[in-house]
Formats: sequence, structure tokens, C-alpha cells
Amino acid sequence: MVRLPLTPDEIARGERLGALLRRARGERPLLRVALDAGVSPETLRKIESGRVATPSFPTIAAIAAELGLSLDEVWAQISGPTADVETDGPRLAS
Repeated sequence: MVRLPLTPDEIARGERLGALLRRARGERPLLRVALDAGVSPETLRKIESGRVATPSFPTIAAIAAELGLSLDEVWAQISGPTADVETDGPRLAS
């Protein structure tokens, strides 16, 4: 199967996802979060840096659960052209 190049929107969404996860992780060590989520530290590092713009759903679900983020929150913050994760940070449900 040939993978098509990512669109600019997909790349931007991946960057917003990475920023959201970095901010949600805060001071927690990347290694600890990755291992607790059941993903490799390198995978989490690549997602946070935007090098993996379209990670698999199970990977994001596991990381989001470990960080206390709902998938609805993640999607709301990374979708759309006006999402600004760097400024707003994660919005956790009350």
C-alpha cells in the first residue's frame, strides 16, 4: 500500500496534537508517561515533536487516558484552523 503525502492541514493538526500532549504531560517524565501508556518513549517523542502527524487511534487513546484527557477534548483542541494549543493549553473537564 502506498501512503500518500500528508496535507498541510494534517501536518498542522499533528503539530497541535504534539503541543497538547507536551502541555498535558507537564513535568512528568516522557519515559514514565510512555511506559504507563504502553507505548515506546520514541513513539511519544515523535508524536510530541510533530514528526508523527497521524498516529494510530489506539496510541492516542492510550496516551490521552494516561494524561487524563478525553478523546473528545483532544479532538476539539486539535481540529480546526483556530485551535491554539500552545496558548490555551489543555482544557480539562470539570
